[in-house]
Amino acid sequence: MVRQTRKVAAMLGPAFVAAVAYVDPGNFAANFSAGAQYGYLLLWVLVVANLMAMMVQYLSAKVGIVTGKTLPEVVAEKLPTWPRRMYWAQAELVAISCDIAEIVGGAIALNILFQLPLVAGGLITGLVSMLLLVVYQHPKKLYFERMIISLMCIIPIGFIVGLFMQPADPVQLIGGLVPRFDGTDTILLATAMLGATIMPHVVYLHSALARDRHGKVATPLVNEYLRATRIDVGIAMLFAGSVNIAMLVLAASALNGLPGTDTLQGIYQTLGTQLSPLVALLFAISLLVSGFASTSVGSQAGAVIMQGLLQKRISLFMRRIITLIPALIVLAGGIDPTFALILSQIGLSFGVPFALVPLVLITGSKTIMGKHVNQQWVNYTVAGIAGIVSVLNVVLIWLTIAG
Repeated sequence: MVRQTRKVAAMLGPAFVAAVAYVDPGNFAANFSAGAQYGYLLLWVLVVANLMAMMVQYLSAKVGIVTGKTLPEVVAEKLPTWPRRMYWAQAELVAISCDIAEIVGGAIALNILFQLPLVAGGLITGLVSMLLLVVYQHPKKLYFERMIISLMCIIPIGFIVGLFMQPADPVQLIGGLVPRFDGTDTILLATAMLGATIMPHVVYLHSALARDRHGKVATPLVNEYLRATRIDVGIAMLFAGSVNIAMLVLAASALNGLPGTDTLQGIYQTLGTQLSPLVALLFAISLLVSGFASTSVGSQAGAVIMQGLLQKRISLFMRRIITLIPALIVLAGGIDPTFALILSQIGLSFGVPFALVPLVLITGSKTIMGKHVNQQWVNYTVAGIAGIVSVLNVVLIWLTIAG
């Protein structure tokens, strides 16, 4: 029993690398904005989205373990040249949108902590992510996984301290689990929260993380690896989901209705005033760590997407430089960085159906997955998730135009 437990534990890790993208600066912006403006109203969105994300991330890892290929590679095999290139273009835009959020978040944190100009902070965040990518290049992926997990453990400290000082209202907390909206702005925020929770670029990436960590798994061992992967995904996503919920609940309990909470800088200042300078400092450190860790994972995702769909490989470091440029343009252009973060998460939400539809078609194909093909209820559930996100996106567009 002990030996079996150790064996399973040795297989854990890839899901935690994927999960860091679920606590990136875009989550900070979306979740704190939702809690500060609407209290516990949108708590249910996070709970539902995290349950969705658990299933989606498991299926992505399943592709890598069963086929020995990444999700983009399998998609590329099924598409003619021009549809494949068009599919790559939208997936690439999703990865860039995510990168903008992560670089901007790191820049805001450095501005809060050290009063650095936003552009300088963006450059530093990009440089740190390059250093993390050096670790990822090591043949033993465990080193990178342990570094990312260590960084993830830092993120929730400030929220735990804040909630200890300002506990949630249990009645309102339970009320927040009832699905409802309150106007167009709440739909916009819910869409951003979905995009920040069901991350399309990490759907592509997780298949590569599982494949790179485990290699091509021998057929007799596939079931064993899939069981370990379910545990890996369950623990990692429970952790990430709890951090996201803590963000919203802290904002709802300590910041709801207060002026100056529409930006991350304002949230930092208000936390210092309402709770303590320590909580504000821990918030800024969490934001910084989140930006550093998640942008390195985002760079990996972009590389996996390009290599799989275009069969072209470029250096992770060259890719880091290329995708850094749009974020620096946003920072230099005078665009409100917190608003840019929320918009980037909405962009991610529009990419969710493009990632989930191929995922369910591939994992639901007996030809590709063999005896590890999805059960029908899994196919219907993932198809339903894609449908819900698509409808929400259409409603958002309609309300924006009508408004």
